[in-house]
Amino acid sequence: MPDANLFTALRAAFPRDLDATAVETADGPGAPAFFTWRDLDRASARIANLLASLDLPAASRIAVQTDKSVEALLLYLAVLRSGHVYLPLNSAYQAAEIEYFVGNAEPAVFVCAPKNFAWISKIAFRAGTKNVFTLGDDRSGTLLERAAVQPDEHTVAPREPGDLASIIYTSGTTGRSKGAMLTHGNLLSNARTLKDYWDWRAGDVLLHALPIFHVHGLFVAIHGALLNGSKMLWFNRFDAKAAIARLPDVTVFMGVPTLYTRMLAEPALDAAACARMRLFISGSAPLLKETFDAWTQRTGHTILERYGMSETVMLTSNPCRPQDGARVGGTVGYALPGVGVRVHGDQGQPLATGEIGGIEVRGPNVFAGYWRMPEKTKEEFTADGWFRTGDVGRMDADGRLTIVGRSKDLIITGGYNVYPAEIEGLINELPGVAESAVVGVPHPDFGEGVVAVVVRQGGAALDGAAIAATLKGRIAAFKVPKQVFVVDELPRNAMGKVQKNLLREQHRELFAR
Repeated sequence: MPDANLFTALRAAFPRDLDATAVETADGPGAPAFFTWRDLDRASARIANLLASLDLPAASRIAVQTDKSVEALLLYLAVLRSGHVYLPLNSAYQAAEIEYFVGNAEPAVFVCAPKNFAWISKIAFRAGTKNVFTLGDDRSGTLLERAAVQPDEHTVAPREPGDLASIIYTSGTTGRSKGAMLTHGNLLSNARTLKDYWDWRAGDVLLHALPIFHVHGLFVAIHGALLNGSKMLWFNRFDAKAAIARLPDVTVFMGVPTLYTRMLAEPALDAAACARMRLFISGSAPLLKETFDAWTQRTGHTILERYGMSETVMLTSNPCRPQDGARVGGTVGYALPGVGVRVHGDQGQPLATGEIGGIEVRGPNVFAGYWRMPEKTKEEFTADGWFRTGDVGRMDADGRLTIVGRSKDLIITGGYNVYPAEIEGLINELPGVAESAVVGVPHPDFGEGVVAVVVRQGGAALDGAAIAATLKGRIAAFKVPKQVFVVDELPRNAMGKVQKNLLREQHRELFAR
């Protein structure tokens, strides 16, 4: 069988002119800097050879928590080509979170930002990780120093479609994160499908302004550009003014709703700025209809909204080509070619068109299961092999999907996943707290804002701002509630269950403009 290593397919798509620019940096030290396709191949080969020199076990996990940089992209490519398993971690994660991930995944290598080496190395070494390197967004760090002396040619490790390529941790409703195992076959099949469905063309240039610890920025955006041999204009950090200024130099933009609302706040955004653009794509969180409409009015472009998950990469998409239909705001479009999507009831029964139920999917993009959680994996699949997404939606007569909620109580803020149970567990441990409930409510910038409602214990004096400040030192900033309310009791139904729907409704206008 031909080599199914994802890197082999990506490299095969590099243009003939390997000295053409593959990545141009738009910010960061020394910007602009230009990386050719030959640079991507040679530099990732050096890092892959460094990994080979460590004599790692086959398919070792390589954990990475660094700031965004082109060098971090090279590290990802190096892990793929060496046949190991890439484990990206949100750069906002704190010590307790990192400790769990290292203990669960048992990585052979951890690459972190230089500023975090002191505390991350202690956690990693204590858990048995033998190799810890640093990588800064200013091209500093021991990873590049050690890789610089390695050969710039490397034989790609052959892989089969079912071999593991990456583990993406996604939070669970109990607060215990689960590692979604994505194979080379999962990622390559989805990348090839999107290349065709989103009509990637010769001459396309991608403005890459997303994080690369996340499925959207790491897999959807990067794989799309590389598989098309397209140049990327690379922003380490999103800046609305700077991004708008560079739109005349690109044709494709992928963003979370937060990025679109921030660009809409800039007077420079207009049809002239977007004249060369071919495609704007939004995902990772629901796009408000008002944002969808405002973007069309200001730019003349209709945003393409799509739907995916850490466990599946992309599942559905509004049409790209006009002949395939209209892009409808508030919907996530049709099942991608080769992907099955259905809506079933609580008892597993098929539902009629327009009825609301659980969204279930299957296809070559659906993950291989949760890392070291066989029972949890079994729970999440139906008897006939469909994955229960935990999302709730309805399908119209044409097969267009609309998501109306999330049965797993997930909050998506700024494109990042937050599970209430994790935050509630931390709040409930604080002195004077009897219980708490965490919900997401509409937010004009982040899509959803995290709100905590806390019940005081026996008349204890609690301060909402102080609770939020305490959490800031323990968890990633995006998980910290933007507002904390102290109350005497939570609303409950006849069975004693907290009625979070009432809390969401009560605070629905909290972040209204």
